[in-house]
Formats: sequence, C-alpha cells, structure tokens
Amino acid sequence: MDVSNSCNEQQAPEIVFFDLETTVPKRGGERFWVLEFGAIVVTPHKLTEIESYTTLIRPKDLSVVSVKSSRSDGITRKAVENAPSFEDVADRIFSILNGRVWAGHNIQRFDCVRIKEAFNDINRSAPVPVGIIDSLGVLTEKFGRRAGNMKMATLASYFGLGQQKHRSLDDVRMNLEVLKHCATVLFLESSLPNTLHSKWYGSSSVMTRSRSDGKSPCKEETSRKSPPTSYGYQRTVPYARGSLGKVTERVKGLLCKAQGQPPLQHLLKHSHSLLR
Repeated sequence: MDVSNSCNEQQAPEIVFFDLETTVPKRGGERFWVLEFGAIVVTPHKLTEIESYTTLIRPKDLSVVSVKSSRSDGITRKAVENAPSFEDVADRIFSILNGRVWAGHNIQRFDCVRIKEAFNDINRSAPVPVGIIDSLGVLTEKFGRRAGNMKMATLASYFGLGQQKHRSLDDVRMNLEVLKHCATVLFLESSLPNTLHSKWYGSSSVMTRSRSDGKSPCKEETSRKSPPTSYGYQRTVPYARGSLGKVTERVKGLLCKAQGQPPLQHLLKHSHSLLR
C-alpha cells in the first residue's frame, strides 16, 4: 500500500455530485419546491463512489405537485404524498453536502439556490461547500458546442450513454460519466492537437464566457433547471465566492497535492484539466 497516496487521499476533500428534482412554476412569482434529492460521494483522485443517498421529498402543499407527469418515470403527487418532508431529511442532506466539494450540472445557477431556500424554510443554516465544480460552465468552456446544446441529455446522447431519466441519483451518475468521456476526448486531442482537434470542431463554433461581452447581470435561474441557450451568462450562487475560475483553481490545487497521481488524475491534468 502506498502510504503517501493514502494520506493525500485523506487530506483532499471528497467530491459530492448532487442533483435536485423540483416542481416547475406555472406562473410568474411562484417558486420551485424540492421533490427529490440525490447525491453520490466520490474520492478526489480515483473518482471511486464511496457513498450515495437519494430521497423523495414531500412539499408542504401537495397541490403544487402535478397529478400526472409528462415523463414516464416522472415524479407525481402520489409518489411524494407519503415521502418525508425536507425537515425530516435535512440532517442527512446537510451531512452529505457540508464541507465537501460540490459538483453537478448547472448547480450554481439552480441547485445551490434551491438548497439554501429549503434550509431557510426550516430556519436552519445551509451546508457550505469548500469549492464548486459546475460541469455546465466547465464543459462550455473546455469542450465546446460540438455535442449541440449543453443540456445533460444532449451530452449523454452524444456519447451513447443512454437517455436521461430526470431522477436525481441516475442523473448525478450520468453527470460523472459525461465528465469522464469529455476528459478522455480532450486528452486524446491534446496528444495530437493539429490532427484530432480540427476534425472534432472548428474553433469559431465555440462561444466561451471569455469571448462573451460579460455584461449579463447575475441572475438566479427562475424558470427551468436546463441551462440557458446563451453561453454569455453569469450565475448567482448563495455563497460568497470569487469567479468560477478562481474557485475551481483553488479546488484543483486541493485535489492535486498528491505526489503520485492515479491514471485518471493524470489524464485530467494533461487534457486541459476539467478542474482548471
């Protein structure tokens, strides 16, 4: 056993990929209500899943939940009528999120805001991350629009990973697989940039945040979980922080302290790291 690597694994913060399923407001002024929480905890250097948790959540007012769902496996009023309230599962959710690196797709604009709202509703302090990795922003900048829009369903389809189920635990595991596939492609392209990179997509097709006008006001996601169609956006998060680049740079520093990095960490490092 490599004692040095083991110690570094213990020192680096674990990463929790999480996702929320919520109600969809039918008119302006209505809020989102959390209906499901799902998360997996992975080790930072090997991405080994060490813990998972998911639960349906019953909102205070069941009438905000649709009787029928437009999706075959969607969440209905009947599905949550006997589920625990958020207050009942708040301790478990707090313990799995607090003090870890948070990761997910569009979480800065949507899920982080909903988590804080839910804890505010029960007059409790919300969990605090040590860093945030939003795969929407990272992949928009690093992977580009070669897969089409940046929705998780589109990215999963691009890599043949199946159909997104829009259930929290399934979606976070799909999120991690998408990141692995993107990292592999970027690694291969970095090996032969003049051969592979140009065949994947033209640089003119990529619109990153650095190329946008940067004038969009910070706004919370108020109408949907899916990412906005414009890539020149900024995100509202409920925690004091710097830019996404600064946050992920600090996270990268934490995750790369190990002297002997396993293969996947080496891959990420040499593929214009997803944590850069």
